[in-house]
Amino acid sequence: MQVKRFFAADMRQAMKLVRDELGADAAIIGNRRVAGGVELTAALDYPMPAAAPSRPNPALEAELRKTQARIAEAQAELTTRAQADAGKDRQLFAGEPLTAIESELPESALAAAMNRPRAVPRAIEPVSAPQPAAVDQAALDAMRFELSGLRELIEVQLGSIAWGQMQSRRPQQASLWRRLQRMGLPAELARALLDKVAKVSEPRQAWRMLLAHLAHAIRTPQIEPMEEGGVIALVGPAGMGKTTTLAKMAARYVLKYGAQNVALVSMDSFRIGAQEQIKTLGRILNVPVTLVDPGQSLTQAIAPLVRKRVVLIDTAGLPVNDPALTMQLEALASRAINAKNYLVMAATSQSQVLKAAYHSYKRCGLVGCIITKADEAASLGEVLGLAIGQHLPVAYLADGPRIPDDLQVPRNHQLVSRAVSLQAPEDPSEEAMADLFAGLYQNPARRAG
Repeated sequence: MQVKRFFAADMRQAMKLVRDELGADAAIIGNRRVAGGVELTAALDYPMPAAAPSRPNPALEAELRKTQARIAEAQAELTTRAQADAGKDRQLFAGEPLTAIESELPESALAAAMNRPRAVPRAIEPVSAPQPAAVDQAALDAMRFELSGLRELIEVQLGSIAWGQMQSRRPQQASLWRRLQRMGLPAELARALLDKVAKVSEPRQAWRMLLAHLAHAIRTPQIEPMEEGGVIALVGPAGMGKTTTLAKMAARYVLKYGAQNVALVSMDSFRIGAQEQIKTLGRILNVPVTLVDPGQSLTQAIAPLVRKRVVLIDTAGLPVNDPALTMQLEALASRAINAKNYLVMAATSQSQVLKAAYHSYKRCGLVGCIITKADEAASLGEVLGLAIGQHLPVAYLADGPRIPDDLQVPRNHQLVSRAVSLQAPEDPSEEAMADLFAGLYQNPARRAG
């Protein structure tokens, strides 16, 4: 038997070292926290086989059973300590079917992977203590850390098993998974799309139908927002291209309808030169510009513009915890203004940045989004995934610096075609796909594949 220890900053990195060194069939026989990260002890009791399709591993499943038993024992010890401290005949977390720690573990996913029913924890007899002993908080924290590591360890191993079974049992679905990941689509959206074509046996037809479903999920406006008129505000973090997009929209409207029915408003007094940029644009287009200073009422500032058919508002990209951002969003959400707020999202931004932007600016009431910097993006999957997941119509697509040429009202099939053309040239690695499936196991109600 080959036994080896691995050190890494976190559990996922340690598991990757185990897979790289000993292969997917290695059994984890121990883990503990050490200075600077975690330590895994892995064993391999037979030579690594030649490259072959991944399949269920009885030794690994047996090790998972042992891990589950350790979790149950640790949970019982936590409960006993808490009872001794409180001196009451109750469990650690009363009123819950499982403890808070155990409920976070993907036990249902583990039971499904091992094809056996979920284990029911043995009832703990109440413990009474005349003199309650002090609970060692450090020991509890260490135990919680270990349980968290065990949960992550199980997720990683389950993800590897699930991806191996997908490749061996449903190779066409596995191929489609890879293609969607090359496009950068989120895992949950990819899973939903694949469910719709699960019964299509011909690969090309399945791919065409999958793209058709993707296009159908993308919402685009039937009428261009500026055609409808009203107050239109562009919101979003700094660097997303709000001011440049506003300039394109204003120039687009002026070229089509003239300058007499459009006005510009700038709420960005924080960025150096922002309001000067808007004033210069107003002089070039011969349209009025209104500057709104912090603390000034937006309703009063735009009252003289009530006769304008279109009022375009440029906002400041401020930190989430800045009180000025809260005031700005509250003003835009006011019924007295009745603004149509569009979230400006750069296609070059990471998925987590886009999600954070949405949750920060949704307070003002978003009616859609505008995708910018498409010409600089390596993929469109991340930004399209957010637009689909949050039901935000894609009002405009900006794909270059030219004003107003590089701004268009997109169609859903055009966005899908562009996303396909930008897909990565190489398939994601096996480790990346295993981690993807592990992420799907974080919610026990979800199933991968």
